[in-house]
Amino acid sequence: MLKIEHIGIAVKNIGQSNELFTKLFNKTPYKLEKVESEGVSTSFFMLGESKIELLEATNPESAIAKFIDKKGEGIHHIAFEVQDIYAEMERLKNEGFTLLNEQPKKGADNKLICFLHPKSSNGVLVELCQEIK
Repeated sequence: MLKIEHIGIAVKNIGQSNELFTKLFNKTPYKLEKVESEGVSTSFFMLGESKIELLEATNPESAIAKFIDKKGEGIHHIAFEVQDIYAEMERLKNEGFTLLNEQPKKGADNKLICFLHPKSSNGVLVELCQEIK
């Protein structure tokens, strides 16, 4: 793993949350994006080399909607940048981690992504991400 790529925060209202985090960080989000396949709207704030991703559900069946229903707003996942997502998925699978998807999928911010089941990583939802080249 190369670095913490971003921390994902589940929010109920991305517009209100963008205003809040704009005040907190003293900067506006650099990107707004919908990811239809995941049922979310996202916004990204750049902080040094890391990012904060806000995620609002656009579908009541999405993982973010279910997360907010169960736990409320808050930190949803931590994402790590990897050089070769396929190799890293294989390595982690061999180390005993449970992958939530067998193949990487396209995520927000021009990334291939894969999630590890939180039960295999001390309750933390871990996302692997690799820049699509």
